[in-house]
Amino acid sequence: MYVAHTNAYLISPHKTRPGNMVTAIVLLDTKRGKVNEVADALAALDGITEVHSVAGRVDLVAMLRVDENEALADLVTNEIRQVDGITDTETLIGFRVHSSHDLENMFGVGMD
Repeated sequence: MYVAHTNAYLISPHKTRPGNMVTAIVLLDTKRGKVNEVADALAALDGITEVHSVAGRVDLVAMLRVDENEALADLVTNEIRQVDGITDTETLIGFRVHSSHDLENMFGVGMD
């Protein structure tokens, strides 16, 4: 029996500054033949904004955006781990966005 584990880093439970979102990228491996099923289950979770099936060393990449570290910790360690078919994950915490797109305004639409 293979037990899934999460390489999530310890994060502070404090809220971010107003207007900032906590971003994480989760790399996931799945059981053979379960990529689409796992991707659909992940995409249905609050806080997961995108799920991509990819070629390479992992099967899926999920983008997470939440308003506080505690919500991220819960999403990564509790909700994602409940999805059947995941065999391994690695969580990367985003520090700063380097982009020509105005992501804060895009994700902030309708949040007020």
